[in-house]
Amino acid sequence: MAPPAARLARVSRTVTFSACHRLHSKSLSDEENLKLFGKCNNPNGHGHNYKGKRLTALLTQIDPVSGMVINLTDLKEYMQEAIMEPLDHKNLDKDVPYFAEVVSTTENVAVFIWENLQRLLPVGILYKVTVHETEQNIVVYKGEETISE
Repeated sequence: MAPPAARLARVSRTVTFSACHRLHSKSLSDEENLKLFGKCNNPNGHGHNYKGKRLTALLTQIDPVSGMVINLTDLKEYMQEAIMEPLDHKNLDKDVPYFAEVVSTTENVAVFIWENLQRLLPVGILYKVTVHETEQNIVVYKGEETISE
């Protein structure tokens, strides 16, 4: 009898965190920032309950012994360290060093989460990070770094 073929699966887990930020680029004047970011450029910032921070394992083989792609307890701990500890109930611009020089857009929040998770997860397992800033504003990041010109 032939051994069973390797089965591949993707696993998702969602966390929610609250944070505030101000959309403001040091490369622009105050007037340009206000024009570009509008009310989101408020000097006192504004907050979100970011929902649906999700990571998906990339076509990873299901372990034939455990029956899992990844132990969900481990995944929960990785997400706690990579997402919740640095971001939850924080002022992104003031409390998270990454955003001292990077505008705290949802796109860049997704990149931040991706980079933090990449450090913790087994190589090649991370497929995408999805960040829901609001019900209408959603960013998906799959690790793309540059576009060839």
